[in-house]
Amino acid sequence: MLDFAWSAGTFTATDAMAATSLTRSTAIDAIDTLASVDILHELPNAREAGSYRSGRPARRFALSSGLGVVIGVDAGDTHLAVTIADPLDRTLVHHRTDLDPQHSPAERRATLLDQLGRALEEAGSSRDAILAICVGVAAPVDRAGVSPPHPDGFWERTNPQLAEALGDWAPVVEVKNDALLAAVAEGSDPRGGAIGCRDYVALLAGERFGGGVVVDGQLLHGAHGGVGEGVVFDHIIGVGSAFGLGYALQDRVRDAIAAGEIAQGGAVGRLADAERVDPEALLALAASADPEALLVASRVGETLARVVGVLGSMYDPAKVIVCGAVAESIEPVLAAARGILPAQLHLPAPELLASALGAEVVSLGAVATARRAAHEHAVPLLAERRLAGR
Repeated sequence: MLDFAWSAGTFTATDAMAATSLTRSTAIDAIDTLASVDILHELPNAREAGSYRSGRPARRFALSSGLGVVIGVDAGDTHLAVTIADPLDRTLVHHRTDLDPQHSPAERRATLLDQLGRALEEAGSSRDAILAICVGVAAPVDRAGVSPPHPDGFWERTNPQLAEALGDWAPVVEVKNDALLAAVAEGSDPRGGAIGCRDYVALLAGERFGGGVVVDGQLLHGAHGGVGEGVVFDHIIGVGSAFGLGYALQDRVRDAIAAGEIAQGGAVGRLADAERVDPEALLALAASADPEALLVASRVGETLARVVGVLGSMYDPAKVIVCGAVAESIEPVLAAARGILPAQLHLPAPELLASALGAEVVSLGAVATARRAAHEHAVPLLAERRLAGR
C-alpha cells in the first residue's frame, strides 16, 4: 500500500484495490493503519471539497506531507551544492557555493557539514527530519561509500570520509560517484536525455572526463565504483589526459596561436590573454560562426570523438550525453565530433547529444537517489517505528 501511495497522489480505497489487487477489507485496513501513524493523510471527502453531489462520498487519502526531508549534495572539486527537498517533488532550499580545491580533507568535510546545517535551518527543518542523504563526489566510491587511495590524494580530498561523517545524520546515507548520479538524472528527470533509453553513458566532461554507465537498464558500478573512471584517457592517443573539455579548448587555442593559425589580437586570441581561456566565451564565438573559434571547436571535436569512441567500444551505448555546465554551449564541438565519430569504432556510433540539465545534473541525480532511498527504506522504517510505538 505504501508503494502504491508513493506515486498515486490523491486516491481512494477503490483506486488502491485496483492497483494492488488487495481485497477491499485488506486495502482499507492497510490504509487505516498507515493513516493512524500519519504516514497517510486523510483528505476532506469529495462532498466537503465541493465536487460531489449525491450518494456516499468516498474517503480520500494521500501520502502525508510531514514525513521529513531528503538531501542531495554535489560535492565537486571546486563547488558544493546542497539541496533540501521533500520526498516527492518539491525543492525547499538549494545553495551552490565555490570551494577552494586546495582545502584539506578536514576543511572540506567541515564546510560540507556546516552548509548542511545552514540549509536545514533555512528550510525550517532539523536533522531528526532527514530521511535520506545522497552525496556525489568526483571520485570512485565503493558500495560502503569509501573511495580508494589516489596517487596524488585527489580522491581522498574530494571524498573525505563523508559516509562516516554523515553516518548518524539519516537512516540512509549514500555517497556516490558524481558521473553515476548524472546518469541517474539523465534517466529519471523529465528533461533528461536518456528517458526510455536502456543503454547510455552520461559523460561529465567540463573539468575532468568521467562516465556514468547504464547497460541493459542497470547502472554499472564495479568493485571500487570505478566504472567510467577517466584515467583511461591518459593513455588514449589524441586525448592524452583525463582533464575535460574546458582544458582541451584552452590548450587548442594556445596551440593554434603558437602555430600562427590564430591571430593574437583577434576575438579568440584575446581570450588567451587571461590566465584561463573562458570556454563559454569561446564556444559562443564558435556558435556565431567565428572561423578561428570553429577551428578550435573542430579540433576539440576530434578529441571528444576519440573519448566517445572508447566509451562506445567498451559499453556499446545507444547514447552518450555530455553533461555539466559545459553542455549548455558545447554544440559546436559536438557537431564536429559527430562527423568523426563513426570512424572511431566498428560498432554503430552512439547518438551524441548535450544534456539539458546544466550545471545541476549531479544535484538532480543526488536528490533523485535520496528520494528513492526514502521510498524504499527510510519511510517503511519510519512506519514500522511509529506502529511499534503506538
